[in-house]
Amino acid sequence: VTNGGKTTLAKKLQKHLPNCSVISQDDFFKPQSEIETDTNGFLQYDVLEALNMEKMMSAISRWMESPRHSPVSTDSGSTEEIPILIIEGFLLFNYKPLDALWNRSYFLTIPYEECKRRRSTRVYEPPDVPGYFDGHVWPMYLKHRQEIENITWEIIYLDGTKSEEDLFSQVYEELKQELAKH
Repeated sequence: VTNGGKTTLAKKLQKHLPNCSVISQDDFFKPQSEIETDTNGFLQYDVLEALNMEKMMSAISRWMESPRHSPVSTDSGSTEEIPILIIEGFLLFNYKPLDALWNRSYFLTIPYEECKRRRSTRVYEPPDVPGYFDGHVWPMYLKHRQEIENITWEIIYLDGTKSEEDLFSQVYEELKQELAKH
């Protein structure tokens, strides 16, 4: 969901996991001149076609070919080189070529009212036009969320109304446990 805390959580995890890299889907939007407009005149940013997913996949492939390695201490006291890649974005689970990559999957949710409030405090380029949230952003979120309901792997749903610290602690502890297994 837009403004759910994805980037904030990813950056905080990256700070605390010394062998961690982040790739953000937001870095792969096509230029505005290539974004379709719907019948209401709304730019269609909340669809896969607005993103250069091939370029994003190339960035992921480059990382996988040569991940950044740094020592990480696990709870067992051993030091291993386990590179971590966090891929964060709003349409990741709707893009089938990514399906085989996930070790852990998290989905942040926030209710409509909170999402609309947070969105109204952000500055976008181009700026949101009146009615854009209700006419495009939220309907696209609902559509894409419904599409992922039939995913066969486990997605852990996180309550984005929790504090940044609570969300970070939950995911960080789960990742530390996962790293300890390797």
